[in-house]
Amino acid sequence: MADVANGRGKQGSLADVIVSWYVAVVEYAIVASLLLVASVVLVRTLVDFFSNWGNFSQAVVAGIDGILVVIILLDIAHTVFGHLRTAIFPVRPFLVIGILAGVRDILSASARLTFGNTPTRTSFNDTLISLGVGVGVVVFLLLGLFILRFSWHEEVKGRSEDVPY
Repeated sequence: MADVANGRGKQGSLADVIVSWYVAVVEYAIVASLLLVASVVLVRTLVDFFSNWGNFSQAVVAGIDGILVVIILLDIAHTVFGHLRTAIFPVRPFLVIGILAGVRDILSASARLTFGNTPTRTSFNDTLISLGVGVGVVVFLLLGLFILRFSWHEEVKGRSEDVPY
């Protein structure tokens, strides 16, 4: 009986090792893919920025938008890579990524209003709704970040080196 139990334990641990290696390979592939996409977006943003000098204001808005996308992709890659190193999947980076994405949408919508052609009444209303939703999302995520910070601090009671935010 003990041999059967030991054999099952070894098979179970071997299966765990295989699955954990497979998950690690997939996560590394995700990180590599995100870095590749971020690199392509950055190069494309720079090429578009330097080739559109005639419409400088639109080039600046598109450049800022592209750089914010790169920052978001790098934050996601950093979070996944951090998960690989620590086996902890923190919530805080995703709140920060959501805040960055919301700010990006707010900046894009306000830039379209400022630098774009004269909008129609419908597109103006749609842009204002988009701005309102973006601000609401950012405020909601900031509130979540605030709650997370203080709720974790209460649990840990002074062990700041272990705080995953």
